[in-house]
This record gives sequence, C-alpha cells and structure tokens, in this order.
Amino acid sequence: MDAESKTKHVHEVFESIAPKYDMMNNIISFRRHKAWRRFTMRKMNVQPGQTSLDLCCGTCDWTIALAKASGKGKTIGLDFSRNMLDIGQAKVDKMGLGEQITLIQGNAMELPFEDNSFDYVTIGFGLRNVPDYVKTLKEMKRVVKPGGKIVCLDTSKPTWQPFKSIYYFYFEKLLPLLGKWFVKRYEQYQWLPESLKTFPDLQELAELFRTVGMRNVKAYPFVGGVAALHIGTKGNEGT
Repeated sequence: MDAESKTKHVHEVFESIAPKYDMMNNIISFRRHKAWRRFTMRKMNVQPGQTSLDLCCGTCDWTIALAKASGKGKTIGLDFSRNMLDIGQAKVDKMGLGEQITLIQGNAMELPFEDNSFDYVTIGFGLRNVPDYVKTLKEMKRVVKPGGKIVCLDTSKPTWQPFKSIYYFYFEKLLPLLGKWFVKRYEQYQWLPESLKTFPDLQELAELFRTVGMRNVKAYPFVGGVAALHIGTKGNEGT
C-alpha cells in the first residue's frame, strides 16, 4: 500500500470507528492502555506550565492527561480525523479545559508549528498508522524544544514463545471478530493487525529515534512486548 492509499484508508477507518473507539480500546487491551499511559506520564514527569503537542490525539484522553499534569500549560491535540476530534472536543468542553487545550485537524508528517515550540511531543497508538515513520519522528523532533522530549506509546511485537503465538492469534484472528461483534466493524479492525506487520519492534523503533537525532533514548516494553513506550530527548543545541 503506497503512502497516499494508506493515508486514505486509515482516515476512513478512524472516521468510521470514532463513536466506539474508546469502548473498543478498553476491550482490545483489557483496559491495560490506561495503565500504560499512567506509567508513561510518570516517566515524562510533566511540570506545571510545560507545553505539549499530542499527535494522532484521537478522542483526546492523553491530551487531557497532559493538560491536567501541566496545570495551565498550553496543550495542543492534532489528528486528521474530524470525527475523532469532535468526540475529543466534547470531552475537553465537559471538563472545562477549552481555554487550555486546542484541537487541530492536521497531518502528523507536516506539522503547522514553528521549530522548538513544545516541551513534549507525544504520539499514542498512532505512529504505526502514518505512511512515513521517520518523517513523523523528524517533525516531532523539529517542533520540540532543545532539552524537550518526544514520546511514543504504541503496540509492539512480543518476542518470546509461547506468548508470541498466542498474542498473534488474538491480534490477527480474534481482534477483528471483536470489532464485528461489538461495533459491527470487521474490516476496520482488520487494519490493526495489518498495521503492526510492518511496524518496527522495540529495538528497531529505538534505533529510529536515534537515527533522527534523539538522545538518551529509553524503551519500555509492556506485558511481554504487546505494547511499548519510547522516550527520546532533543539535544540542547537543537540538533
């Protein structure tokens, strides 16, 4: 699938599943995605007043967590799906965070921000959906401040048996059926295991972080490697 086709397909998938996205995340991950994000937030240690950009922000759970952690720090969520952003905006408004959080429809590979703009740039369960991982990481590095961090939380690839075989059976065979049963979306949830096939594993993604120039790269696997957190720091000289 070429870049244009992937972009179009992924956009259609997320526009379609937006109304049930939060529910299905809980089902698919057995609610573990919330614990993974809490762990990530502890590792990030966001301070009052710090600014964040949350890419592929979806329905904005991580965007909201970043805003709360920063007190009054400006937080921006960016996603290419208007339906996902509409659901996220409703959450933001309900929590009274409309003045602190700004949501933008845009492309993670072409960020509409100046260099060195944010203390943190995050992407949660979204990097594997973009056509060009390296281009996205380069953009994340560009807009984060010197000394700031880029953070990726995403699915990954278990390496040890027999857990690896069990996981792939679940992810490739059962997950699309869960989509069919719960939200009448079989083909859309076939995309998730397909997107993982070409996605870098734990060490490969850490190496991509280093390739784009990030320093002190840390990688943390979850539950035998079904998901992983990667954090890299931008050099103080901005390179």
